[in-house]
Amino acid sequence: MGIDLKAGGRNKKTTRTAPKSDNVYLKLLVKLYRFLVRRTDSQFNAVVLKRLFMSKTHRAPISLSRLTRYMKGKEDKIAVIVGTVTDDVRLYEVPALKVAALRFTETARARILKNGGEILTFDELALRAPTGTGCVSFILPSLLMNVA
Repeated sequence: MGIDLKAGGRNKKTTRTAPKSDNVYLKLLVKLYRFLVRRTDSQFNAVVLKRLFMSKTHRAPISLSRLTRYMKGKEDKIAVIVGTVTDDVRLYEVPALKVAALRFTETARARILKNGGEILTFDELALRAPTGTGCVSFILPSLLMNVA
């Protein structure tokens, strides 16, 4: 037999166009960011939309210690993580951070808010910065391993 290459053969450029999850909040976010990608020329929104499509393993968590290290010198900007922000007990002092993420662990949320930080959801982020100005997007650790 074989592959009928004249008829198209294998599709080597398969990318997700929708999340596989049945999470209603995630589907609403996809709807919102699809609109923003279409109506704005911002590459930031395209990156967020692409990361919303990713599987849970590619939306790896990021710890508060790593987040504070990356945000040093960028205190006036909003950290955007398409994934979970987790607490790190090794970190003594959490600076006042503005963070937008899909999820926060209870202790991470409490520590950020206690130190004068701000927590945003992605729909609040879309209202505050529709084109992503003043935002810093992070490639999560699991994605860095595959970049080699």
